[in-house]
Amino acid sequence: MAPDELNAPLGQQKKPSKLEKLPIGMPQLLAGLLGLSGAVVLAWAAFVTDPLGGEPMAVISAKPEAGAPAAGATASKATPKETPATAPPAGTQTITIIDGSSGQHREVLIPGQPGTGPAAAPKAPVDPKLLETSRHGAIPKVGPDGTRPSALYAQPRPLSAAEKSVPRIAVIVGSVGISASGTADALSKLPAAVSFALAPYGTDLDKLAARARSENHEVLLQVPMEPFDFPNNDPGPQTLLTALTGDQNVDRLHWLMSRFQGYVGLMNYMGARFTASEQALGPVLREAAKRGLIFVDDGASSRSVAGQIAGSQSLPFAKSDIVLDAVPTPVEIDRALARLEATARDNGSAVGLATAQPATVARIAEWAQKVESRGFVLVPITMIAVKAKSS
Repeated sequence: MAPDELNAPLGQQKKPSKLEKLPIGMPQLLAGLLGLSGAVVLAWAAFVTDPLGGEPMAVISAKPEAGAPAAGATASKATPKETPATAPPAGTQTITIIDGSSGQHREVLIPGQPGTGPAAAPKAPVDPKLLETSRHGAIPKVGPDGTRPSALYAQPRPLSAAEKSVPRIAVIVGSVGISASGTADALSKLPAAVSFALAPYGTDLDKLAARARSENHEVLLQVPMEPFDFPNNDPGPQTLLTALTGDQNVDRLHWLMSRFQGYVGLMNYMGARFTASEQALGPVLREAAKRGLIFVDDGASSRSVAGQIAGSQSLPFAKSDIVLDAVPTPVEIDRALARLEATARDNGSAVGLATAQPATVARIAEWAQKVESRGFVLVPITMIAVKAKSS
């Protein structure tokens, strides 16, 4: 026993020192502090953007006169000057498109044309008198005075007396609004007589349709319909299905119709099974006729009954004769365009269908510059669609 313990009062114990109360020793404490410092440095590097790597930098606020450098501004490390943003040329429009291959949103600048600036009104604006409110939004209808959307939004091409007797060719470029680059190319490179079919799943569809109409293109709405291998091959939301009732399919059609306005008619997207069923397709084409539209069959199915139903409903109808980019190579696209000319020469008219892909657009644009010199006239789809005869 230590001597100081003999002199201590009974019942009292020695108070431990503060260091003895610590649950860990001094070496562990120092190691923990060093580890915490390292974690802070790593967090700073991961979450804080510092392009100068922590080097000293001075930030000043100055408004020098035009052309004069700021006086007295010093910094230990010079930073690059930012180029002032310039406004796009007058008439340029920005369209947001979802790229179908990557799902990314892309802002596409569409160059303006004379007379299409912000102050210029669209040549064929959407007429509110030709709109009806549904539970999904506005959908087209025949106006109180009998005006049909297919007539109001048509872009007929004036033909000379000589041109009226030559074979007519209509080209429809579909899936506009899916591929950002293809859509931009189609709007900037293709002549006005080429018609556009817009998919219902893009963004800014009203703006895209208005742009196309301002460039004198006719616009169609692509309607997804059930293919034979559905659901393994699914056209998209609100697809019209043979298993649904007529009222259910018409309700889905109204949703699709409400996506944008200003179109002259409808065109099926896929739909080999659906267009082969009179029971399924009949209510849809009756609704199209009731609302003053035309219908274009994409021609993919030989079993389609669209022509017969259109005839019984006095519905203006056209059918694609050739898919121009079934094999999307320049050589095969050129061969398909040659077959399209031969069909028009034999039948007096022909309709070609293509997709809005850059390679396809480039071939059609080059072909369109020369086709009329070979004895044809390129026209919008309403100049070929006629009221089919009932069979």
